[in-house]
Amino acid sequence: MSGDDGNGVPPEGADEADGFLPAGADDEGVPSDEDAGDAEFAMALLEEELRQAATVLDPVPDALRQLALDAYALHDLDAQIAELTFDSLVDALPVRGVTDPPRMLTFRAGEVTVDVEVTEGGLIGQVMPAGSARVEVLGGPQTARPVMVDTLGRFTSDAPPAGPFALRLRTGADVIVTEWLRA
Repeated sequence: MSGDDGNGVPPEGADEADGFLPAGADDEGVPSDEDAGDAEFAMALLEEELRQAATVLDPVPDALRQLALDAYALHDLDAQIAELTFDSLVDALPVRGVTDPPRMLTFRAGEVTVDVEVTEGGLIGQVMPAGSARVEVLGGPQTARPVMVDTLGRFTSDAPPAGPFALRLRTGADVIVTEWLRA
């Protein structure tokens, strides 16, 4: 193979070692800024076309959009997020003879642990370490429902959560919010 046949296309099997560079590359084989910009523009254009197609073919339901906006409005910028460390739906072994066991959840944020039992009758829980705390049950577009916490850190809510819910704990200067879950 002696080289280019004059049409700007390298012969078959030729590579950079033979002195042929990729189209749009400089003398060192690096694509030019113009070609990189064209590629970025093409990718941005493709991304926008895909967004528009998704908007038309699979739109976000209005109720879900409103729920997302309401959930965002409830966030606390300074809040710590309590990590879900135990969920009886995932981590517990089934008990023979029990047809509808309560859901047990454990959240942890730093030194604070929150145990919650979710039943058809509501929520029962405990904040550890025990001390002064306020707990609010967050439930989507509804306002937060405060629940009383006793000196041992125990709390109850007579209203079972309907739909997604989270807990907001205020312990002194700290604000802790649990992950959002379905009851």
